[in-house]
Amino acid sequence: MSRPTRFKNAQAEESQFQLRLIVAYAIMVLLFLLLVSRFVWLQVMQHEHFSTLAQNNRISLVPILPSRGLIVDRNGVILAQNYSAYTLELTLSKIDDLDATIAELGTLVNITPRDLKLFKKLRAETRSFEAIPLKTKLSEEEAARMAAHAWRFPGVEVKARLFRDYPFKELTSHVLGYIGRINTRDVERLEEENKTTNYRGTTYIGKTGLEYTYEDELHGTVGFEEMETDAGGRAIRTLRRTPPVNGRSLHLALDIRLQEIADKLFGKRRGALVAIDPRDGGVLAFLSKPGFDPSLFIDGIDSQTWKELNEDWEKPLVNRALRGLYPPGSTFKPFMAMAALEAGSIGPNDVRPAPGYFTLPGSSHQFRDSNPRGNGMANLAKAIQVSSDTFFYKLAWDMGIDRIHPLIGQFGLGSKTGIDLDGEAAGVLPSKEWKARRFAKYRPEVRRWYPADVVSIGIGQGFNAYTPLQLANGVATLANDGTMFKPHLVQKVVDPQRGKEALIGASPTRRLPFKAAHFDYVKHGMQMVLQPGGTAARIGVNLPYTMAGKTGTAQVVQIKQGAKYNAAAIAERYRDHSWFVAFAPVEAPKIALAVIVENAGFGAAAAAPIARAVTDFYLTGKVPADLSGQLQTVKTETRSAEEIARAQAERAAEEQESHDATPAP
Repeated sequence: MSRPTRFKNAQAEESQFQLRLIVAYAIMVLLFLLLVSRFVWLQVMQHEHFSTLAQNNRISLVPILPSRGLIVDRNGVILAQNYSAYTLELTLSKIDDLDATIAELGTLVNITPRDLKLFKKLRAETRSFEAIPLKTKLSEEEAARMAAHAWRFPGVEVKARLFRDYPFKELTSHVLGYIGRINTRDVERLEEENKTTNYRGTTYIGKTGLEYTYEDELHGTVGFEEMETDAGGRAIRTLRRTPPVNGRSLHLALDIRLQEIADKLFGKRRGALVAIDPRDGGVLAFLSKPGFDPSLFIDGIDSQTWKELNEDWEKPLVNRALRGLYPPGSTFKPFMAMAALEAGSIGPNDVRPAPGYFTLPGSSHQFRDSNPRGNGMANLAKAIQVSSDTFFYKLAWDMGIDRIHPLIGQFGLGSKTGIDLDGEAAGVLPSKEWKARRFAKYRPEVRRWYPADVVSIGIGQGFNAYTPLQLANGVATLANDGTMFKPHLVQKVVDPQRGKEALIGASPTRRLPFKAAHFDYVKHGMQMVLQPGGTAARIGVNLPYTMAGKTGTAQVVQIKQGAKYNAAAIAERYRDHSWFVAFAPVEAPKIALAVIVENAGFGAAAAAPIARAVTDFYLTGKVPADLSGQLQTVKTETRSAEEIARAQAERAAEEQESHDATPAP
């Protein structure tokens, strides 16, 4: 090969080498630039993000639970409080052999079959990484024993927890309700309301009653501790602490002494009593019989107890005062009288027949009076006094449902009162429209309103159905000359830490446009009920104050035409209900109440004496002689708002100190 050819080949190889070198260099520069840009992205652009991640790996936020607010009655008597106790809790994700672990734990603490049933129930409702209580309220010895053997049980902890206590048990169960463990439904609701952050570490939440209605006030605000941790997640030191804000306390209008007297007077009978202050709508007593022990629900009720409560024919879980719907019987007549006067269907001086039975034109069916001989001739006041059914049958027939419904509806019957409790029933004030809706799925002849439908409505029977709360509120409005307040159990919400309180508004919600003379007339007729010749004359003897009332006997089952009612021949649950509504003193009412005793018969025999005794105590302080020595709360000393707030602050501090403590080995 010639020399020029070799030279050209060398030049070509050198050019290729330089090209490869340039390409390699360019790649190196590009890679370097990429590396630099990545460093800039990570170190500069993403500095805050990765700094936060690193900080989070080093720092753990530990929630500090607030102390739940107290609930006290109008005199400062504690109705719901907290106490601290040790709980044995298991985190399933950290336990290899659950059955063996529980068996071993049983040698150190007393684990009952009920504990195991409840644990099984909670296990099905709880995520594996959350702690589940196996046994609550450990003794000091059990807690110390567990602390000494803690190293043997990974995933098992003894924690100091605050528990809710209801000192009066069944007596306040339908008022206070209860708290319970947070379940999936509660979590969904908290997420919808954007409240999950404030429930970190929280185990319990209000389920029913005031505990549910005022959950936001009672719960408080969760605090946090910033804990520095090592690579193994163990706490090294506390960096910063944000203390919790304890829940606010509820001060009720309710008088627990009055509640207890009513409870004792009922004895083992079923029924309800609601007493209201007509001046502001404050609920003085709110009793539903029978009640239940709310502590059964706090840690989750076992299936057997739940079954027993639900299958009990006396229905202890039903809040009769709030949700029980009953025909009002003759307690409806004062409202009928007000409607008739306002409609002009009768005048105060009109005298009409009150015979032993009433028949519709062209019909042979007899609507009988409770007095077979009738009551002769009567004006409206006497008809209220003697409770003439036939008088009010004819009055309802003359008025018609189109005039009755709107006038009586203004007293709140057939509508929710808006009381600060969940689940209130609306009741039924009948109308043509209501019947068409109620029987919409039935044949046209069933949906149609018949003229005869209005007759029984005039004496509080037929389709009428109201709660004791509605009747108490209606009577309070009547006593107050048409000024209506929304019933409320809570008078004020108090923040014991800041010393601030928020009063529950007591402004009238409605003023009925009825004539003052008509209120005076009907109230006079109700006063006559307690005077000689009235259906409740017996309880009017030696009254130290003025009182107006109305008895009622509500049919549970219909009696066949011509048949005579015989309570002894009827099963107890089908006997008539005993009603009494009243207010006192008449000239300046301080209390209005409705009492129903289920299946107890004539209103004057069962419900009226309870109402008289309760009113006696509230207005005069007199305790029924047969209850002397049986009551626990009557002698309770009252305390000022300042004393209560100070005691609550001290109690909250003690609870938090106890809650933060850990058992020593």
